[in-house]
Amino acid sequence: MSQEAIKENVVEVLRTVYDPEIPVNIYDLGLIYAIDVDDEAHVSIEMTLTSPNCPEAQTLPIKVEQTALAAEGVKTSRVTIVWDPPWTMDTMSEAAKLELGLL
Repeated sequence: MSQEAIKENVVEVLRTVYDPEIPVNIYDLGLIYAIDVDDEAHVSIEMTLTSPNCPEAQTLPIKVEQTALAAEGVKTSRVTIVWDPPWTMDTMSEAAKLELGLL
């Protein structure tokens, strides 16, 4: 399976993960900054949280890692939390903004 196909599978499964405080999936919310797939199907994800004080800071990255691992073609997954750049509403997809009544 190609790296691009694996990445698409990861995106698809990440769209099933929601921030418990916001009714939008974490991908469309803009919390996923990067998804890299190497030649051996190891997936590295860079993500952020809506706030450094997010109550889900301990559990959400683990859930993302486990969910990505369940995507077809993935051998391993690793999540890194990054704070730069900080999350803003500008990172949200148009669908997320519509869902939240921001458009």
